[in-house]
Amino acid sequence: MQSRTYLHDLLTSTLFTEGLDSDMDLWALGFTTIWVKGADLDTLARTFGMDLATRTPSHLSEILDHAIHDGSRWVGEVNGWIGIVPAQADREVVRSLSEGGREALGFSMDINYNASFVYARDGRTIISFDPSSPDERYGEDPHALDHLMDGLRFQIITESDNPDDLVEIDESVSSALALIGRITETDIAADWFQAQHSRIGEIRESRP
Repeated sequence: MQSRTYLHDLLTSTLFTEGLDSDMDLWALGFTTIWVKGADLDTLARTFGMDLATRTPSHLSEILDHAIHDGSRWVGEVNGWIGIVPAQADREVVRSLSEGGREALGFSMDINYNASFVYARDGRTIISFDPSSPDERYGEDPHALDHLMDGLRFQIITESDNPDDLVEIDESVSSALALIGRITETDIAADWFQAQHSRIGEIRESRP
């Protein structure tokens, strides 16, 4: 039986491989990612300044070191969705990526323990919320994903007479990642975190 924090723990162990700072975590890293459906890779490459000529087979476990040194991003394509790590994932960016009949979603975490989940469709922010406070939702249809959130636990609960009721922040992150898998209809672990996709470097200005 998988733990309630399985996806959080898997993502952490995938990104922070041997040789990297053992004291780092997803919050200190400032993890950000987006998924887009309905856009081709050429379009997203222009949006994020990626040079497709540098495209190289890569696992997610290889991206952190490259991203730090040369601005590379990890790009996966599954079931019509394109995922990019790292990628700016604030509400306006996600909304703009969904223009033209597309779907887009973003997830981000920062060093101040702020987290954000955003889902947009056809240029409209459908729902956005902090995974640790899911009752405070924003967007045109704040309950649009309720049917996909069934069984997931987001709201942070640190005090309870029943230990099974406790929800810590790592479980909240795992629930957000599970929700992404349900929206994209993919296995977030096998199809994304553990699969080989591509590493793409940033466009470098030519020098005379």
